[in-house]
Amino acid sequence: MNAIELECCPECESTLVDDVQNGERICSGCGVVVAEQMADYGPEARSSSLEEKMKLARATGQTTYSQHDLGITTEISISTKDYSGKSINSEVANQMNNLRKWQQRVRVSSPRERRLSNVLAIIGETCNVLALPKNVLETASMIYRNLDGKIDVKGKSVASISAASIFMACKQCYVVRSLEEICASISTTKDLKSKTKLAARYYRDMVMELGAASTPVVTMDKYISKIANLTKTDVRVERLALEISEKTKDRNFADGKAPNGIAAAYLYVASILLGQNVLQRDVSSVAGVTEVTIRNRCKEILTNYRLCVTLRPSLAKI
Repeated sequence: MNAIELECCPECESTLVDDVQNGERICSGCGVVVAEQMADYGPEARSSSLEEKMKLARATGQTTYSQHDLGITTEISISTKDYSGKSINSEVANQMNNLRKWQQRVRVSSPRERRLSNVLAIIGETCNVLALPKNVLETASMIYRNLDGKIDVKGKSVASISAASIFMACKQCYVVRSLEEICASISTTKDLKSKTKLAARYYRDMVMELGAASTPVVTMDKYISKIANLTKTDVRVERLALEISEKTKDRNFADGKAPNGIAAAYLYVASILLGQNVLQRDVSSVAGVTEVTIRNRCKEILTNYRLCVTLRPSLAKI
């Protein structure tokens, strides 16, 4: 019950409270319901589905950074009837169409607003294609908004700067996505290499402008878990790979090397030690590296460390 303290009871002079849900004013002392009219704060009608409930809501306090107007704009609906349900004539319908057209133009009147609207639209579409969580979408939108006020983004590639913002948001939200994967969902295969190179340059500029604290380092276990999930590797292999990675993280083995290649090597070594049939071709295609890279990383792991796997005996009933 949402209660709001008001005035006094006419019977016992105790404090009155408002029951907003039931629309009653009740005495907190004797419990008498005071017959006074209260304002209705609920929706126009009740509904069973979430979609109908959102349509019937008078207003909502939810805003989003993924839209240039923060999602609080008012739309002129396309309808042939007025508020009372009566049909409107063609003259009024044409007038409403013109008002709707000019409303859309006024919303993005300046070049900066148009650029912001285009970038946020691409960020939203890319996050939807890659099935990224909503916090990544909001973080990427906030990153671009902060970047728009600090450096001049005029003339920069919309697709590349959108990919750089999503890549930084993935790092902040600890979601493993490579820059190539993000650019592949935006650009075509012909322009993938150039767009990725340009997005990498924009990303370096963003790191220099926003600071290194805005780009946390994604740990190796995230890469191992991602590759293991995509290749449907056995859980025992993934646990052994995570354990090997945990015991070798204090060395300089991973300096200057791609983390996805090292994670693929950890998984392949763990599968060999446990006798699981995992092909280098499958792991390399998922990790985005070549089979030669996996073999070189495995050779370095086996050369620098001595791996010893201890198996616990299973208890069997005789």
